[in-house]
Amino acid sequence: MGWAIHLLFACFFGALQKAMVSAHDAAVPVNVGVILDISSSAGKKSWTSISMAVDDFYATHGNCTTRVVLHLRNSKNDVVGAAAAAVDLLKNFQVQAIIGPETSTEASFVINLGNQSQVGAIAAIVRYFGWREVVPVYEDSEYGVGVIPFLVDALQAVDSGVPYRSVIPSAAADEEMDKELYKLMTMQTRVFIVHMLPALGARFFQRAKNLGMMSGGYVWITTDGITDVLEELDHILRITEAMQGVIAVRPLVERSEDVVNFTARFRSRFRQENPTIKAADPSVFQLWAYDTTWATTMAVENLGPKRSSFRRPQSGDHSTDLDVIGSSESGPALLKAILNTRFKGLAGDFRLLGGQLQSSAYEIVNVIGNSARVIEFWTPKLGISKQLDTAVGAGLNSIIWPGISAAVPKGWEIPTGGKKLRIGVPVKKGFNQFVNVGWEPSTNRTVVTGYCIDIFKAVMEALPYAVTYEFFPFRPSANSYDHLIYQVYLKNFDAVVGDTTITAERTLYVDFTMPYTESGVSMVVPVKEDPRKMWVFLKPLTPNLWLVSLAFFVFMGFTVLVIEHSNAEFGRQPSERLGKVFYFVFSVLVFSQTESLRSNFSRIAMVVWMFVVLILTSSYTASLTSRLTVQQLQPTAADLKQLLSTGAYIGYQDGSFAAEILKRMGFKSSKLRHFSTSDQYAEALLQGGAKGGVDAIFDEIPYLKLFLSEHCNGFTMLSWTYKTDGFGFVFQKGSPLVPDVSRAVLNVTEGDKMVAIQNKWFRDTICPSQNNAVTSASLNLYQFSGLFLITGVVSTLAALIFLFLHSRKSTIRGPSIRNILHGPQNPNQAHP
Repeated sequence: MGWAIHLLFACFFGALQKAMVSAHDAAVPVNVGVILDISSSAGKKSWTSISMAVDDFYATHGNCTTRVVLHLRNSKNDVVGAAAAAVDLLKNFQVQAIIGPETSTEASFVINLGNQSQVGAIAAIVRYFGWREVVPVYEDSEYGVGVIPFLVDALQAVDSGVPYRSVIPSAAADEEMDKELYKLMTMQTRVFIVHMLPALGARFFQRAKNLGMMSGGYVWITTDGITDVLEELDHILRITEAMQGVIAVRPLVERSEDVVNFTARFRSRFRQENPTIKAADPSVFQLWAYDTTWATTMAVENLGPKRSSFRRPQSGDHSTDLDVIGSSESGPALLKAILNTRFKGLAGDFRLLGGQLQSSAYEIVNVIGNSARVIEFWTPKLGISKQLDTAVGAGLNSIIWPGISAAVPKGWEIPTGGKKLRIGVPVKKGFNQFVNVGWEPSTNRTVVTGYCIDIFKAVMEALPYAVTYEFFPFRPSANSYDHLIYQVYLKNFDAVVGDTTITAERTLYVDFTMPYTESGVSMVVPVKEDPRKMWVFLKPLTPNLWLVSLAFFVFMGFTVLVIEHSNAEFGRQPSERLGKVFYFVFSVLVFSQTESLRSNFSRIAMVVWMFVVLILTSSYTASLTSRLTVQQLQPTAADLKQLLSTGAYIGYQDGSFAAEILKRMGFKSSKLRHFSTSDQYAEALLQGGAKGGVDAIFDEIPYLKLFLSEHCNGFTMLSWTYKTDGFGFVFQKGSPLVPDVSRAVLNVTEGDKMVAIQNKWFRDTICPSQNNAVTSASLNLYQFSGLFLITGVVSTLAALIFLFLHSRKSTIRGPSIRNILHGPQNPNQAHP
């Protein structure tokens, strides 16, 4: 609302009037119209404020060249009356400006931009408490409708939706209000923003109280239309009694010295002008009226007594008063002067937006008792704060809510009337451990059980409030779970409980809770014995390790041959020496060597080599033992790429989204086969794709684990995984239940109750075929590279040092190839 000070200039049907008289006069009178409902107390108070502004301006500004002359007209609280008053002022007095009317409803010729800054304060309150949905309740008038687009935008900016807009006719009877209030009672949303004029708002809250809607759990927020005159209305209508716990915003007016002085003078003058009415303090409306009148008088004076020709229409039949209204050429100049006027007024910084006074700071108040208690402030710069000039943390938790409760309402409730949540559940032919829909003959009713159902019940029990619900089986879900989930989007169900997977596509039209199972899609394939088992003795070592080991045996043989070239125990003939040396080196494997080493250098090299051989043989023995004592089973396929390249047949579960994933990966529909039960999975895998079965099963991990627990032998699940988000509960888009249910899901899944539910529905079976399908990895070269490096360095250094020392004692450069191969010529030749 606000003081709707509408300045009507030549734009009023193209007829802005500016009455200028002779510039030779000492003070040129300038006619200004005032349209108020002088039959009301608020109208009388506004007239006192406006007339005081003119008197005060000229009392403090001497030698003025202009003099504003006020012409008061009564709108009679009627749109037609306001329009007739405006025409009369323009036609008969050629007024330069019109101040008023008090409400934008009466100013039907002027576009009301509304006091839009207050929506920021309201949105800040909604964001502070985290309410996800809000219902505006507003008057069906220009005043009521004008602010709604800005309010909706502000709410959307803080992630709060508007599921419904409640419109109350300006002249609504009590029965009409009750009908609309009953409709609001049937909704889940319990946060309402009321934007009405005071008279209608007072009746609305009284009806809401009579229907029990001012009780605990409800949230009512009002705009300044009601709050600005709350105390004044309470004297007349006892409105605060019906508004206990309401939160409201209203423009902030600081109690400055000027305001205190004005209030005292206002009460005295109002008592003189209206002796039969009890004097009251001016409201923010009267302060705005004072400031606006001051601004208009200032603009008139700043523009000066300029002469302007007044032009009458030259054509037309002049059959109505509107036809004879003329126009002034200098009107736009005055309009610009008023709109550009800035000063510190009684109500704060003065500025006009769209011809209406705006406030930048607001009070957030709580209606308790007979008045509104200020709890916080709001400014566009600082948001909600305890102080105007400093960002001090908000304390909105001190609010007393409807029902005289200190507990913050969660913003929604299960609708009155005992309506239960309609929960859709899938009807499955297999994997009934997750969801099973049965019939109980003794009670003649449907019974829904299963792992997912038990988790949902545990989650509902974990909520801090009671939620009633009823399960409804949905049989078409066997074809596709998308059909079931779409029923939530169509509002046929409030939610879906079952083994429903969270996917990006589904989140476009429903909301999911946090997942309660592990995520991912994988494959199960048959296993078979390794056909290369006859060569299993080669498997403990990789080919590279075999080759390097053999190379080091040869290298160590030549090292010993060089150092022990004079050792007669290795024979005299080349073939004999080579054979004995390499036999000696290889016999280290079983530590059965008979020849003795005479050189310390060869002994050092062989000690290191024996250590390497000891580790290598021990590791080989352990790996070979493992492979020989454990059944060797291998999966028939390694991953999807292999299956795709071989044209394999893939199985999936009825109703699953897995088929779409496989198609996106390149599998043709003709290669896909669907099944319902785990037994059908096993039968199809044993048959194989070539015989009418499948080569692999593609499904979500929880189903595959259940399948493997029931069919322990002959199958294995691959480590390859397609990422998904697991199972979640489905709710309507924007449902206020989702955050609370998600928190409850986390509490349940992290507690002991989750373990009990899993043990109830799934047995913990260990399958040998699954554990042994992937054998231990072969020993590789990298694992022994350090040992080989040490052996190579030590052996090479030993041979080089021996050759160096031998060359110093001999006339030759060292042992020749002939000496190495033929050995010593003298059997008794000493070895260095």
